[in-house]
Amino acid sequence: MSKLNHKIAVVTGGSRGIGRAIAKRLGSEGASVAVHYASNRDGAEETVQEIRRGGGTAFALGADLGSVQGIRSFYAALDRELESRFGTSGIDIVVNNAGVGLVRTIEETDEESFDAMMAVNVKAPFFILQEAISRIRDGGRVIQLSSAVTRISLPSIPAYTMSKGAINALTLSLANQLGTRAITINAIAPGFVATDMNAGMLQDPESRRFGAGFSIFGRWGEPADIADIAAFLASPDSRWITGQVIDASGGSHL
Repeated sequence: MSKLNHKIAVVTGGSRGIGRAIAKRLGSEGASVAVHYASNRDGAEETVQEIRRGGGTAFALGADLGSVQGIRSFYAALDRELESRFGTSGIDIVVNNAGVGLVRTIEETDEESFDAMMAVNVKAPFFILQEAISRIRDGGRVIQLSSAVTRISLPSIPAYTMSKGAINALTLSLANQLGTRAITINAIAPGFVATDMNAGMLQDPESRRFGAGFSIFGRWGEPADIADIAAFLASPDSRWITGQVIDASGGSHL
């Protein structure tokens, strides 16, 4: 435990999948991790316990990030926790991971489901960073979760693809502003990863082969594959990289 000692990290959607893997990885590097969850409190507490068993420091915070009021309430609770635990409300690492999928063609997509997904995948990351800017310390790190579908055409998920394209644009847009304070902001774009979100595909042999076939390595990605990249982007080693989208798809559709 060394590279992230004395750093405070916030990971949204840390109760399962990629978010849990990132939270655990940052905790293993010495960061104190605030593990956000929307509804899966037990999952978030399990993430916290896994970090603590590894010798790290972590706590869970629940919040609905689908509205600005929910985001502000989350930060108010976070401020109280940090002041109580560490005597500061400053943070060093923000991981915008929380997101939802929408597998529907453009013809099948209705306004309600579109708006609900955009609230979590686009609106929430924007206002999470709006609140974070005044709290993140100089030299900090922002890591966003994008997707390889922003460069690979999949007609079954056009709305989801749009939402992740917005993450890429936001990452580039803020790099200039945050760079004046030596804060880097980068996005990670995974391909098919073996998480709960893809449970349906993983349980179907044909779909499982389809997902594995995207990568030149012939397998699905694992949450740890993404978490290791996040750990690098959170560390001092990534100080010369900002405004980038890091393809983490295992060479999908090269």
